[in-house]
Order: sequence, then C-alpha cells, then structure tokens
Amino acid sequence: MHKIFTLLLLSAISLLAKEYYSKVAPYEILNISSNVSGQVTYVDEKRQGQVLGKKVYVKIDDKLDRIELNNVHKKIALLKNTLKLNKEIEKNYEEILSKKQKNYDNIKDLKTKSVIEKDRDFYDLVSTQNTLISTAKEVDNLKVQINDLNLRSEQLQKSIADKSLTAKGYVLYTLNVKKGQVVNPGMLLSQVADVSKAKLTVYLNAKDMQDAKKKTVYLNGKKTDYKVDRLWEIADATHLSSYKAEIIIKAPKHFSELMKVELK
Repeated sequence: MHKIFTLLLLSAISLLAKEYYSKVAPYEILNISSNVSGQVTYVDEKRQGQVLGKKVYVKIDDKLDRIELNNVHKKIALLKNTLKLNKEIEKNYEEILSKKQKNYDNIKDLKTKSVIEKDRDFYDLVSTQNTLISTAKEVDNLKVQINDLNLRSEQLQKSIADKSLTAKGYVLYTLNVKKGQVVNPGMLLSQVADVSKAKLTVYLNAKDMQDAKKKTVYLNGKKTDYKVDRLWEIADATHLSSYKAEIIIKAPKHFSELMKVELK
C-alpha cells in the first residue's frame, strides 16, 4: 500500500509543470541606424512612447541633395532632347549615305566617268560614312550620360528618403540623437517597437524542452490556445542548461507585465 501511494505521489508530481516567469515584451524592437551623414535638423521628442504615424520623427539636412537632384533632372531633360535631335540627324545621314552608296555603285564602273570624278564621289561617300559613325557614337555617349544621371538621381532620392525617418504603426521606444547633432553612417538614431503583438521569453529546463511545441501554454494559471512559436534546441549561453523559448501572444493594454508561464 505504501509503495502504491509513493508511485501515485511521484506520478502526480511528474504531471506538474515547472513555473516560469516572463515580462510581456513588444514583438520586436528595431535599432534604426543612419545610412547617411549630415546634421539633424528636426527631432520629435514628444512622440517618445507613442505610436508613430506617417509624420517624420527625425530629419537630417537634405537641402544640398534636393538642389543636386533638381539639377540632375534638368540635365537629364536637356540630354534627352539632344539625344532626340541626334537620332534624327543619324536617321538623315543613313538616308543620305544610302543614296550616295547607290550613286557611287552606279558610276564606279562607268568608262565615261574620269578617275578624278569617281574618286571625288568615293571620298564624299566615305566622309558621309564617317559623319554617320560620329553621330552614332554621340548617340551612344548621350545614352551613357543619361544612364549615369538616372543612377545618380536614384542615389539622391534614396539619400533624401534615408534622411527622413518614419515608422508608421511602431512605438517610438527611444531617441538617440538631438537637433543640431552631426551623424554618420552606422550611428544609432532611434529604437522603435512593434506592438501589434507581444512576446514572452522563457528558459526551459531539459524536461520541459522535450516536445515543448506540442504542449499547451498556461498563462497565470489559465489555459490558452497559445503554443511555443520558437524554440532554441541549443542550451543558452547565459542561462546555463536552459533552452530559450518564445511564445507570441496578443498585444496587451500594457506591456512589461510579469506573467506566470506553464507548459502542460
């Protein structure tokens, strides 16, 4: 009888899940670093801790970029017009060359034409060919210039976009720069948090880690439909002999609440 009671007690204990505690954290916190150099001209410090909209919350000076971009677009327009004219000239020379070639072919074997006349027509034909080749080269050169300027336009547009930070739908978690500060590529500007969902992180013992994704998650003693979403099957370097697990839950009204987590 004593042995049966002991076995029942051990079985009951084995059914009890270990309790873990975790703070309700935003689903993701992003570090926003600068891709450009420049002076910060605007920082919306009042937006810290609030959900951001379309409005820019950090702006880096882009005045020179916008001036250059405007000039680049003007140059592209001028070059495209020049290209159009050169293509018309090229087409005209092609027609002229075609006619001169036919004329020369008709007289080159005629005995009634002197060598001097034939040579004059030949030199004229070659001159037209050379002019056509030069025009074709100019057309290609203009295309290269336009392509280079289009690339520069895209670079400037990206630079301008990178100098105006927005993060619609994210909470502005921290601001790491002040107005007037000069920033360089790689410098941390802000942290924004995705609060559309929440995340619980627990460090499971070896037993609970087994089949963890199949187990039911209990939060503060209540059964839920949640499951373990991510499981690291290599022991954590900080929490020795423990295995990191993440559970994605609905966004609460308030984050950082401490929750009891059980897997059964």
